Amino acid sequence: MSNCFNSGINKIFVMTQFNSASLNRHIHGTYLGGGINFTDGSVQVLAATQMPEEPAGWFQGTADAIRKFIWVLQDYYNHKNIEHILILCADQLYRMNYMELVQKHVDDNADITISCVPVDESRASDYGPVKFDNTGCVLQFFEKPMGTDLESMRVDTNFLSYAIGDTYKYPYIASMGVYVFKRDALFNLLKSKYAQLHDFGSEILPRAVLEHNVQACIFTGYWEDIGTIKSFFNANLALTEQPPKFEFYDPKTPFFTSPRYLPPTRLEKCKIKDAIISDGCLLSECTIEHSVIGVHSRLNSGCELKDTMMMGADLYETEAETSKVLLTGKVPIGIGENTKIRNCIIDMNARIGKNVVIANNEGIQGADHPEDGYYIRSGIVVILKNATIKDGSVI
Repeated sequence: MSNCFNSGINKIFVMTQFNSASLNRHIHGTYLGGGINFTDGSVQVLAATQMPEEPAGWFQGTADAIRKFIWVLQDYYNHKNIEHILILCADQLYRMNYMELVQKHVDDNADITISCVPVDESRASDYGPVKFDNTGCVLQFFEKPMGTDLESMRVDTNFLSYAIGDTYKYPYIASMGVYVFKRDALFNLLKSKYAQLHDFGSEILPRAVLEHNVQACIFTGYWEDIGTIKSFFNANLALTEQPPKFEFYDPKTPFFTSPRYLPPTRLEKCKIKDAIISDGCLLSECTIEHSVIGVHSRLNSGCELKDTMMMGADLYETEAETSKVLLTGKVPIGIGENTKIRNCIIDMNARIGKNVVIANNEGIQGADHPEDGYYIRSGIVVILKNATIKDGSVI
């Protein structure tokens, strides 16, 4: 969303899938009621809906999401006389001027333009590698190839040596899941030619490159897909490093978020190293290292957090409310005294008691314990939203 605003793009549709209530609130509070001014633009949320002719209401893929609301889009685009459509993936972290991508799309007279990034061998099979000729015309697109299929998608990336340094580390060029379509080409693909196909990456684009003018546009800035627990965790903690690979603090291209009007964080006798501390926190005699602490977080004396992403809380519990909770034998929001946590994601409004140890010392890679308030994914302990971890628990 912020990349759109910073690029001068202000006609936006947001397509949301299941469990999207909090996302919808965030979009409304930030971009509709948060003080961002539109002249002739708008932000509209199109939530997955049960259609009369469809057996399943949820979107079956990226293309299916657009197809289900194509009647809304056609009416809007025809009324506004829009010729090109930018399609973005939501679970990524990067800063881009989309108008440079759109301009290349127009200059190439492309039906479709795919924004691509150089990737190493370990990640190439997670994305959609592409091969293109010396004019940038995409010849082949292969979504999540393995084995010999992956090997066949290797390309010479020496032409990017000025930007990526050691080109041998990045022998693949992969799609970012960011596309520009000519309006008519998109509607033709979705309504006629590939009306039964649901996904751009795995189904439509591998076929479209054989029949349409599909161009590649290389992006060499910071880009991270955060669609998994591990990648989300690593990308957040990487922000605490000095210097960080990705920088939020750019006055020319700010990142917009919901205004909360919180007081400054209060710290009392804390030891903090390589951390990000959000607004409105109460931290007392605790140790924090290589961690991100979200809004409204409360850490009591003796707490130790390392390699931890703490999402924070939606609200404060006052001192009186906290005392009342403790008197009834329950756990207040935040982290209790002498609790030690590492390699962990703590979701919103979690209540973690005193003398708790969350460390996954056995190195378990995956486990489901929703009844106890946590999961383990890729060795990372994930404390659930609104979960309660009782005093003295060991995870």
